Amino acid sequence: MPIRFAHHPGLVAYLTVGDPDVATTRAIAVAAIDAGADVLELGVPFSDPLADGPVIERASHRAVANGTTLNHVLALASDLRAARPQTGLVIFSYLNPILRYGLERFTNDAKAAGVDGVLATDLTIEEAEGHYLNAMLAANLAPIFLVAPTSTDDRLRRIAAVSQGFVYAISRVGITGTRQTLASDARSLVERLRRFTQLPIVLGFGVSNAAHVAALGEFADAAAIGSAIVGLIEKTAPKEAPAAVAQFIEGLRPVPAAPTTR
Repeated sequence: MPIRFAHHPGLVAYLTVGDPDVATTRAIAVAAIDAGADVLELGVPFSDPLADGPVIERASHRAVANGTTLNHVLALASDLRAARPQTGLVIFSYLNPILRYGLERFTNDAKAAGVDGVLATDLTIEEAEGHYLNAMLAANLAPIFLVAPTSTDDRLRRIAAVSQGFVYAISRVGITGTRQTLASDARSLVERLRRFTQLPIVLGFGVSNAAHVAALGEFADAAAIGSAIVGLIEKTAPKEAPAAVAQFIEGLRPVPAAPTTR
């Protein structure tokens, strides 16, 4: 199904699958969807997550230690597709686990699981053109790419030309992690990108609270929340994590003001 954002701003919630275990990840995922997440990014744990900050890195290492693999992520995607059919599902991975699994096998299995799109964080547009993109499109999977404030207009144009689902704009250069304020060049990046695409633009990396979501809602289509959710899971007992994540997500969008009466 196409990725859709039923709210503005939309919310994309990232989870490291298998942290603390796959069953708890499933419960958290359902709770996040029911609390208002439009899209779930199902993170494939990897032993060397270079683009991630310490919070997601620790989660990835815990999930790897638990034996979580890409097979578990795809099985969870299939389960969630049946349980919450309207939710957007994106596999969020480094390229290595996909290649080890086998690109064609991965795209076929992802399609069968009901996955909507794939974001390989360390895959450049140059490396994607050709075999990777052909495999994604043959399986009707949306290829999703990262763009950064340092991306040239030519690079934005090339990425926009092959992207589907949405384009993921990172608010700053560097690793993932929560921040007190949004980077000042986030708006200018989104404005530059809009010259080349009509797809929704999701802003992530450092988005961690309701103030951030409200601010980016003025110029972007959706917020991607990762480290804030993963950090909450890390410090919460597994049985309490689904409710804690649901409460956090519910608090990310401003509550409409009640009508006044005279």
